[in-house]
Amino acid sequence: MPQNNPKTAVIIVAAGSGTRLNSRSSDLPKQYQLLDDKTVLEHTINAFTQHHLIDVVLPVISVPHQSNYDALELDDAKLLTPVLGGKTRQSSVLAGLDALQSHNPDVVLIHDAARPFVSAQIITDVIDASMDGGAIPALPVTDTLKFSPDGKSITQTLDRTQHFVAQTPQGFAFAKILSAHINAQAQSSAEFTDDASIAEWANMDVSIVAGEVQNKKITFSQDLAEARSSMNDNNKLETRVGSGYDVHAFEVGNEVILGGIHIPFDKKLKGHSDADAALHTITDAIYGALAEGDIGQHFPPSDDKWKNKDSAVFLEHAISRLSARSARLVNVDLTIICEQPKIGPHCIAMRQNIADICKVSVSRVSVKATTSEKLGFTGRGEGIAAQAIVAIELPAKD
Repeated sequence: MPQNNPKTAVIIVAAGSGTRLNSRSSDLPKQYQLLDDKTVLEHTINAFTQHHLIDVVLPVISVPHQSNYDALELDDAKLLTPVLGGKTRQSSVLAGLDALQSHNPDVVLIHDAARPFVSAQIITDVIDASMDGGAIPALPVTDTLKFSPDGKSITQTLDRTQHFVAQTPQGFAFAKILSAHINAQAQSSAEFTDDASIAEWANMDVSIVAGEVQNKKITFSQDLAEARSSMNDNNKLETRVGSGYDVHAFEVGNEVILGGIHIPFDKKLKGHSDADAALHTITDAIYGALAEGDIGQHFPPSDDKWKNKDSAVFLEHAISRLSARSARLVNVDLTIICEQPKIGPHCIAMRQNIADICKVSVSRVSVKATTSEKLGFTGRGEGIAAQAIVAIELPAKD
């Protein structure tokens, strides 16, 4: 993290009326509907009070729902007395930010009450990325996007690789987002649909961390039904493990490329692409976990269009296959085996680059190096081997 133990506060935005829920069973807004034996809001609050990096949690509620909130069974030292929100989400968040000033947090996370399945990992990742500006969890768009100004005729197909679906919690340096909210209220007539849009309006830097499919917002009655079903489905997600192994020989050159990092050396690795054994083996491990073949099937070396290609392209494709299967990468454990060059000084840069390609926190990526004690082809300095193990989560299917 950018600094040790930043004081972190959370605003739970729970002042909405939930008019789109249209529940036939109750007039209660979605945050007070039951999921198993607790309300949606209780599940959401507990996700944050139980997280070790969170210091205080502040719910923002509405006047008509004060009695609903008072009836909840909440007892945690981190939980502050709720404040009353305004007529809009923006005004409710500002009320929460104003109330937190006396607690002087370094970072504030702002979260929708109707996202009860937020994971501890998303919370950690957003905190990690929020110290100097802002960060949001987001999912890549996997469907083809069409633009229609009138809702009838298509005028453009948009590049989906540049579009993401925003989630919460959205995290920010507290002083910066407070200032942005105050200025936006005074100076802008725009309707901001989330806090990142206010940060963008204020020219704050906002980055993306990996979102999760299960971090879905309950908006409609069908969402509530699915959430209730998932609470009773212990096999909702399954974990799979994949392994990869790759070898490349040395040839005449002046650098090797491993994990996307260019390492000066008196040789280079021989291969059809850039011969990045590290990225190749991670790519193969992901395909293996998905049971979708190997890198040679997706990118045949007989095809000249892959000649000298940056291997990040291959790993990005494997990550896109995860998204297409509603899966997520849990972690990567990479081991590079060689006598030379020295890998240790480059491990940190490799971890960060791999994390960036995979769109995960660097805390999910391990890079290790070892030798073969002068044995075998790596011991003789004839080339480099790499092996990787990855874990993924994806919806369970028979």
